[in-house]
Amino acid sequence: MNRSVLDFDSCYRAVSARDARFDGRFFTGVTSTGIYCRPICPARTPARRNVRFFTAAAAAEGAGFRPCKRCRPEASPGSPDWDFRGDLVGRALRLIDDGVVDDHGVRGLARRLAVTDRHLHRMFVAELGAPPLTVARNRRLRLARRLLTETLMPVTDVAFASGFGSVRQFNASMRETYGQAPSELRGVGRGLGRPATLELRLAVRRPYDSASLLAFLAARAIPGVEKVTADRYVRTVAAAPGGTSDTGGEASTIELIPREDHVLLRAGGPSPRGVASLVNRCRRLFDLDADPCAVDDALGADPLLAPLVAARPGLRVPGAFDGFELAVRAVLGQQVSVAGASTLAGRVVARCGTPRTGLAASAEAEPAHLFPTAARLADADLSGLGLTGGRQRTLRALAAAVAAEELDLDGGADPAEIADRLMALPGIGPWTAGYIAMRALGDPDAFPAADLGLRRAFDALGHAETSLEQRAERWRPWRAYAAMHLWTSH
Repeated sequence: MNRSVLDFDSCYRAVSARDARFDGRFFTGVTSTGIYCRPICPARTPARRNVRFFTAAAAAEGAGFRPCKRCRPEASPGSPDWDFRGDLVGRALRLIDDGVVDDHGVRGLARRLAVTDRHLHRMFVAELGAPPLTVARNRRLRLARRLLTETLMPVTDVAFASGFGSVRQFNASMRETYGQAPSELRGVGRGLGRPATLELRLAVRRPYDSASLLAFLAARAIPGVEKVTADRYVRTVAAAPGGTSDTGGEASTIELIPREDHVLLRAGGPSPRGVASLVNRCRRLFDLDADPCAVDDALGADPLLAPLVAARPGLRVPGAFDGFELAVRAVLGQQVSVAGASTLAGRVVARCGTPRTGLAASAEAEPAHLFPTAARLADADLSGLGLTGGRQRTLRALAAAVAAEELDLDGGADPAEIADRLMALPGIGPWTAGYIAMRALGDPDAFPAADLGLRRAFDALGHAETSLEQRAERWRPWRAYAAMHLWTSH
């Protein structure tokens, strides 16, 4: 389904069938009620003459529709349509998720993307049917509604966690959109105290192969920062995701626990200002907005991959909670085993990371450090850790480029441009750049073809008449998912 042009008949069939494959990909405005819904809404299917379809929830609200209280559009998974390419609007949406518009306005967003405000406005209206400011406001409201209905977070904290600048603005926006005050949406007796733990359900499209994702992350967990078991992922996070504290103490622990139809996020006392970014980083880490049916259909059409796809339906590409952290882990993984790279990463964390304060003595096995900032690692003494001189120079050059904001490794920049900048650094070649693009930048077509594990898995499949590179051309635009199938096949 094309993002900017929705086919009426296809959308109406999806709504009539309550087809979960389209959940989050479009929204249905019902003119007879003034309400907009998800395709899976349990309400009676409206007559064809009474419906309009919108690519984004923001466009539906901009057209005067209010969100449905039964299907709750704010609880839908994100649209997978932005996975196809790292285009301008897709990168802008990722930056909006991370709060750039909340903190710097649309002008700051355009500046990060190196375009004019006017051009960005035109692109958003063409692709989403709504300007960037409206999209950012809609995303704030959707998160606010979820925090009100699913958590015990006080209303004031919900306002700031959602990105609103004031409680007054928050109250007015919620009344305008939902027709009720925040306290009325929440209900009596909830959110009267500040909870010690935030719990939030993160929607996921099924099938979802969480076992393979956790196994992949477990093998690559950074000692002191991450702990992964068969049923959960645990890590330290800074008070404000995207940065780490150099003074200690400003950290908490998060857990991600896959369930049948969602992933449960538990976070210990996060700062309200950091909740939106925390949620979006966790969604990217667990690749929750992917379209597994589209990926599996495309890769399963190749007889070579068909048995692998059938064995692991819904396989995801593990992302990264922090792009710089992932890039460091990738450099440490050059020409060493997966276990060896984790050992080296643990040594870097032990020397350069920030210890958490107040950790109970009985919790020694729990993550106890924040990963070092780029600024700290750029000037760190890395001798005596088992790193070659060349590897130390690569890490410092990478850290210096990120600290100077010459590299954006959290998905706001064009993946091809970032790959070129990475390979301009000493010691970074196509394999490292491809791996970073695949996991940190979320490029679904990234493919580290030089990886020895990929080549061994491909050779084991017994198709010697073509090279890996030639065969991989059949797998576009999902080569990153093909790589995951090969890696997990042995």
